[in-house]
Parts: sequence; structure tokens; C-alpha cells
Amino acid sequence: MLRELGAGDERFRTVRFTEGLNLLIADRTAASTEQESRNAVGKTSAAELLQFLLGADQTKLTRNSSIKSMGFHLDLDWPGIGDTLRVRRSGAKPGYVFLTPDITGTSAVDPTLFRVDRAGTTVPISDWRSELERSLFGIRAEDSGLSGRTLISFYIRRAEAGGFSDALRPNTKVSRHVATANLCYLLGMDWALAKRYNDVSEKDQTRKKLAGAAKDNPTLGKIVGSSAKLRGRIQAVDERISGLERQIEGFQVVPEYEEIRREADQVDARIRELRSSEVVDRRNLEDMERAVTEATEPDDAYLEGAYSELGVVLGREVRARFDQVKEFHQAVVRNRRHYLDEEIDRLRRQLQESERERGRLGDRQAELLRILHDGGALDTLTMMQRVLAKEVAEREALQHRAEAAEALEQSRREITQEKLQLEGDMAADIAERRKLVQQASSLFTRFARRLYGNDRNPYLNFEAKRSSLDIVLQLDSDSSSGISNMKTFCFDLTWAVVAHRAGRGPDFLVHDSKIYDGVDERQVKEALSLAAEVMAEEGMQYIVTINSDDLDKAVRLGFDPAPYEIAPRLNDRPEGGLFGFRF
Repeated sequence: MLRELGAGDERFRTVRFTEGLNLLIADRTAASTEQESRNAVGKTSAAELLQFLLGADQTKLTRNSSIKSMGFHLDLDWPGIGDTLRVRRSGAKPGYVFLTPDITGTSAVDPTLFRVDRAGTTVPISDWRSELERSLFGIRAEDSGLSGRTLISFYIRRAEAGGFSDALRPNTKVSRHVATANLCYLLGMDWALAKRYNDVSEKDQTRKKLAGAAKDNPTLGKIVGSSAKLRGRIQAVDERISGLERQIEGFQVVPEYEEIRREADQVDARIRELRSSEVVDRRNLEDMERAVTEATEPDDAYLEGAYSELGVVLGREVRARFDQVKEFHQAVVRNRRHYLDEEIDRLRRQLQESERERGRLGDRQAELLRILHDGGALDTLTMMQRVLAKEVAEREALQHRAEAAEALEQSRREITQEKLQLEGDMAADIAERRKLVQQASSLFTRFARRLYGNDRNPYLNFEAKRSSLDIVLQLDSDSSSGISNMKTFCFDLTWAVVAHRAGRGPDFLVHDSKIYDGVDERQVKEALSLAAEVMAEEGMQYIVTINSDDLDKAVRLGFDPAPYEIAPRLNDRPEGGLFGFRF
């Protein structure tokens, strides 16, 4: 149980708690103005300080410069020491607490951090949180998924954190799956099975974010892609790699590659030159051979016959001149034939020589081309190896992308299968733990009927679904804030009793006055009466901050607050609040 909430500042109004119902009442004085609201008297701050001393992160309150250096303390019963444990913490040193007595058995981190006159030890806040988990809730180091901070947030709900907006979550920052797993622990259900909903949900959310990002972002879409398209691209790259590997394996480096290539070019040019020259020579040869056939001696036999018919008798001198002319022409023809024969012979030899040279050059050209075809320069081999390395790297990157795409596609099927399996396992576990469910539902029904009468059929149940484990709180009533707050009241009372009976949770429960906002006077009276009865029955402690006008609603219906009122009684005067001054 919680015993005392105090501070090192003498202005702070120390709150001392008792067993059973504890009413920390805030009055509105007759002299107060409309601007002096009870919102500043410290009701909510009391719950916030309890959370802070029990390991919560700093809040706006503890960071306030007016109280940041103020050291707060909480005395509470602690198992195994036979006395109360005092924990001290301040906003100036939020990373440490001072424990009296030393329950950790560890040496002090820095004895000067807290100037106190009691023996004790300074421990990091992380160690204090671990100690709270172990000693108050029995959580082991291997119980991953259970959180002492989440559980304490259920025991001390804070309105500022949204603690009363959803009965199944202690604040808006805790996911429904995590909150449900921790509630299952308090209620004796298989919390590890419930935690799997959170694991599956996180995997599904990650998969959906990746798939959504790949769909909406063209760049990311290119990075991830689909496995089918990526496998096709890998096959194409494989074929290019195989071709390059074959070329490199058979590649022979020719040291004089460039010289050979230049000689091959020169040989090719000479062959082309010879072919062009041969074409000209053959045309000339044909002309020469045709000219030889046309070079014949003139026929003069017809001349004597023609002159005889004309009655002209050719004399001896004329005949002699004819013979001289004939011999001249015969000499000219002979000389031309001789010239043509010499030219023809020269051209034929020249053609034969050209063909022989072209043949030799052709053989050399074939040899050079074979060398160039079978090998290459070292630069060419190096370039081919660089291209191969690039293709291999491309294939590796594509394989990684394909594996990621396949994993993403496979994960969707696995998650669907896992959800179905989880739904079946959870349903079977609920059936096996039917007695625990009935115990919790019976308490919830009792508490809710106490507030709203026996004509309602309230119940608590667990419903295994594919994507979540639902804790159903049925009240058969409207959804007003007052009804919602009382549903939270009944549910908190239920799991607190179940957990305390089983030794899975502490014996206190703290509610801020916000839980009675909008609640009808009959339900306020019944809730306070019920809390007093249950706390007495179970040996527990219920601490609630409440405004005096809300309390008056219960008083008018016969509720006597006197046995449960604890000091101090807060009011809206500057010195009447929890801190004893305004800031």
C-alpha cells in the first residue's frame, strides 16, 4: 500500500494514505473567484507525482522551474522488508532515485546526488523500474512484452495522458495490443499469446508500409520491384555474364596487337590497290589483243583489174611504185604488230605478277585476321573483365532485391496464416481458461449492477479475432462520458482484485477526480460505497481525488465520507493546494 506522499519543501502538504478507501478532497472556498479554479489545487498533480516516483518519465509538472529542484518522496509497503520503503526523486535529477532502505543490494551510484539523512542507496531509474516490475508484479527478465510502466499506468490513470478515454488502455501512447497483453497478465490469461497479436501487427504494419511506399514512390518501387520481373532481369544478366565468361576464357592476349592490326590494314589496302590496277590492265590487254587482229596488210589485187577495165595498161615503173608502197605498208603493219605483241606480253606478265603478289598478300591477310580474331590487346581483355565485374555486381544487387521482394510477398501469406493460427490458439486458450474468464466477468457484473441495477446484463468477455484479442466490456447503456468513466471504474476494480488475489499486482488503485466527471449522483455514491466495501473485503487500498461538490452528490444520498477522508483537504487558496503555493 501507499503510505505517504511528501516533499523536501516545507510548504508541500504531505498526504498520508490509509488502508481501504482514501478520499483526497478538494474544496472551493466561498471567497474564491471564477479565475481561481480547483484545477490548480493539486488533485491531478498528486496522481502525477505518484507516477513520477514510481518510475514514469518527466512531465511538464516536474520540469516546472518552481518545483524542479524540489525533492519528492513516497513511502510504500514493500515485500520482504517488514517496513515501508521510501523512494525519493526530483525533477532536477530525474535519472536517479534514492531508496531507503537499500533493497537493491547495489553500491550507491553517487551518494552526493541526494542529500538525505537516512541510510539508503542511489540507483538509476532503469534499475528502479526493474525492481518495481520484479517486486510489485513478479515480472521476470525473460517476460518480454510485459511492462511495469504500462501496468503502473493502469493502477494510476492520468487524465492528461488520456487515461480515461479508453478503459482498455492506460494512455493514448500505449498500443491496444500491448495494453491488452498487460491486462491479460493481470487477469490471468495467456499474456504471451496475446502479445503475439502485437508482434504480428508490427510485422503486418511494416509489410504494408513497404508495399505502400513501393507503390506510391516510383523510386522505391524501382528498388523493391516484383519478384517475377526481377527474376526475368536476373536471367538476362546471367546470359550476358555467361557470354562474357566464354569470351574471356578463350581470349588470348596478343602483345603486338596494334602492330598486327596496322599491318592487316596495310595488306588490305595493297590488295585493293592491286585489284584496281588489274582491272585497268585487263581492259588494256583486251584492247591490245583486239588491235592485233585488226592490224592486217591492205589488199591491192583489185587495182590492176580495175585499171585494165578502164583500158589503162600499167607500165613497169607504175608497177614498181605499187610494189614500193605495198612494202611500206607491210612494214608499218609488221611494226605495229610487233609493238602490240610486246605490250600484250608485258601486260600479261604484269597481271601474272600482280595476281601472285595478291595471292601472297591474301595469305598474309588471312593469317593476320586469324591472329586478331583469336586474340586481342590486353586493354581489350581488361575492359571485358570490367564489364563482367559490373554485370556480376548487377546480378548480385538484383538477387538481393528479388529476395527482398519474395520475402515481402511471402510475408503477406505468412502473416495471414499466422493470424489464422493465432485466432485458433487464442480461442482455444480462452476456452481452457473459462473459469478465470467467469471469475473476472462475475466481478465486473457485480460491480456494474451495483452502480446501474440488476435490470442490466453487464459482462466481461474475451473474443479472439484474426487481428486482435478483444476484451469486451458490456454494460447495456449509452455511451455518455459518465457511463464510460464508470465502465472504466468497474473494469479497473475487476482486474485490480483479480491480480491482487493471484499475487500478480500491488494492493492499491488510484483514480483522478476526472473519473467522476459527468457521473450521476447515484453512481458516485454507489461507486464510493462499492470501493470502500471491496477494499475492505480484499485488504486493498483505493485512492481517489474528488471535488467536494461531486462528493456532496454522494453525501446527499446517504454516503458518509468521514471514515475515508485523508489529510490534507485541498482548497483553491494559494496556500491551500498540494504544493502550498501557486506556480
